[in-house]
Parts: sequence; structure tokens; C-alpha cells
Amino acid sequence: MKHLGVIGGGTMGNGIAHVFAQFGCSVTLIDVRQDFIDRALATIKNNLERQAKKGVIAVNEVATILKRIATATELKALANCELIVEAATEEGALKKKIFAELDAGCSPATILASNTSSISITEIAAATKRPAKVIGMHFFNPVPVMALVEVIRGLNTDEETLNTVMQLSKALGKKPVEVNDYPGFVSNRVLMPMINEAIYCVLEGVAAKEAIDTVMKLGMNHPMGPLALADFIGLDVCLNIMEVLHQQLGDDKYRPCPLLRKMVAAGHFGKKTGQGFYSYT
Repeated sequence: MKHLGVIGGGTMGNGIAHVFAQFGCSVTLIDVRQDFIDRALATIKNNLERQAKKGVIAVNEVATILKRIATATELKALANCELIVEAATEEGALKKKIFAELDAGCSPATILASNTSSISITEIAAATKRPAKVIGMHFFNPVPVMALVEVIRGLNTDEETLNTVMQLSKALGKKPVEVNDYPGFVSNRVLMPMINEAIYCVLEGVAAKEAIDTVMKLGMNHPMGPLALADFIGLDVCLNIMEVLHQQLGDDKYRPCPLLRKMVAAGHFGKKTGQGFYSYT
């Protein structure tokens, strides 16, 4: 595939565009405002320069890679893409609206993928007339560094689409893992309840946040404690995923911790806002 599209210039979207361009693809990056696009391009440039300093890419490749990224503020700019990855806000209604518009404006052969971390691929696909060509392509943050891609097969995703996305992921230097469509898939079905339980430990005074993270790092050999990881992911994102798990699986073991709800209500989303369980100011 030579021409790919990415919707959303946030943390995940700019990382996906970065990787696509780094591995030789022409990319069209879409966001709703030009200042969002400018911020995304600046982030990509900074990350490419960091890679060059580490010897991951050559210094003269930075400009070449950046030239492969075109930008726009309207979905119609993606009409000729062979595959499009949606990395918009984690809201089901928004994703369905985007996919319906893409379905109407793109070639019937275009593969439509979502970077969703928990929302049903089958439900998203139902907003289109091409459910066989809809798939989940869940990258992990930071995208240029993390090797895993969860490739989520919806109820109607066909073999050709699955194989194409698996092969593309490998061509990007990633390790794709096939997963069936289920709330939270594998990664967040396992990870988020652990993070939620760590937040309950804070709420109930079991231990201080630093102690909880230290236990998991040193005792379980995790590179980062669950509370620091929650800050890095975004507490708002953690809450959204827990709510999806709770609603769709109907089990109270997935009930979001009240402290998590309170922190999100206060605007303490973690690293991206400067305050979460830890301070980043």
C-alpha cells in the first residue's frame, strides 16, 4: 500500500502517521483544525529528530519523511487512500459518523480501520455498507516505539482484509496479533481492571501511590507502575474504557473506581494536563 490516511492528529494519530511515512508510504493526515495539524506535524518532526539522534534513522531522512505527509481538514481529502486509520476521540457515536462519511466518499476497495482501544469493531462496521472491509488496527503509545498492533476482526471482516492489515503491520516493523471483537479486546480487557484496582487501593488507603507503583515494578517486573501508566495513557481514556467494559460485559468487577471518576471530573487527566496521580508541571 502506497497511499494511506489517518484521521486525528493527537497522540495516537500523529504517531501512526509518523510510522506510515517512515516506512515509505504517502500519508494524508486529517484533523478538524489547522492548529491541531500544526501541532501534530511539530510533534512528528521532534520525534523524527529524536530517532535521528539515536541512530534509528539517518539525519537526512527527517525532511524526506516529513514530505510524505500531506494534511487537510476535510475527509474528502482521503478519497483516494487504499487504507484509512481513524484515531479520533474514543466516542462510539463520533466514530460511526466518521465511518459512514468515509464509506460514502471512498472507493469500495478502501479498507477502513479504527485505532479504537475498546469500542466494538462490529458496531462501527454496521455504520457502513462495507463491513467486510472494516477492521480494528489498535496501535500502542508511543507508536514509533511500541511493536504491538492488535488487529481486531469484526463479525463480518473478511480474510482478505485481515491478511492485508496483518501484512501491512509487519511491513511497518510491527508485530500484529489477531484478536476477535470483544469489549476491551485483549490488551485493555486485562490491563484496565488492573489499573482500576490500583486506583481502588489509593481510594481505600491500602498504600501510597508511590508504594503501589513500586510493588508492581519490582515485584511483578513491570516497567511502569499502574498509576503512572494510567497518567501516561490518560485518566479520561481509562475511564472511557472501564465504562465500555462495565456496560457491555455487565459485570460489577469492571465498575470504574469513584476516585477515577472524581479525578476526570476535576480535569486531572494525567500527563497531558499536567496533573494526575503525579504532577507533571
